[in-house]
Amino acid sequence: MPVMRRRDLLLRSTSALWTAALASTGGGAWAAWANSGAELARLVAQQDEDGLILSYEVRFDLHRDVEQMLSKGIAVVFLAQAEVFERRWYWTDRRIASATRRWRLAYQPLTRQWRLNFDGFSRPYSRLSEALEVLRQGSRWLIAEQLGDATPADCYVDFRFQLDANELPRPLQIGLGGQADWTLQIERRVGVSSAR
Repeated sequence: MPVMRRRDLLLRSTSALWTAALASTGGGAWAAWANSGAELARLVAQQDEDGLILSYEVRFDLHRDVEQMLSKGIAVVFLAQAEVFERRWYWTDRRIASATRRWRLAYQPLTRQWRLNFDGFSRPYSRLSEALEVLRQGSRWLIAEQLGDATPADCYVDFRFQLDANELPRPLQIGLGGQADWTLQIERRVGVSSAR
């Protein structure tokens, strides 16, 4: 048990040092995340009788250039990804499961409606804000049916939410060139708790 505590303390210290270094240099992933204007308001991973359930809420606003492109009929794709890992002090952490959610948001000028495609279903919205509200939160997302022989206390979830510019038409991808307006990405790690 003392070995586990020392390892966790070392990992936390190393993570804090890297975060501080990236923030002070203003480089790489930290700068991209900071420019995205997105934040994670809630992230909970809980093991219950159904399996490992993830609930989240992200807050973001689309840049006006992105909205303008959407209004011209070009679709935008958002991704939510979750990976479940078991901590192992003697080796690298073991990946138990992974899950992905994908939304395709598009505007239809003829009907003047926003259409959101998710998991094979399509639903129209009269306002962009209504469609974005559906994207911003997820509740009771089943990301793993079981943890195997791992206990919830030994597991964690790496969560990512992003606007996927790779799904845009190729000419637009080249034109973007890493513009900050398109950098909407959130990454966070959360431990797994057991339902009481």
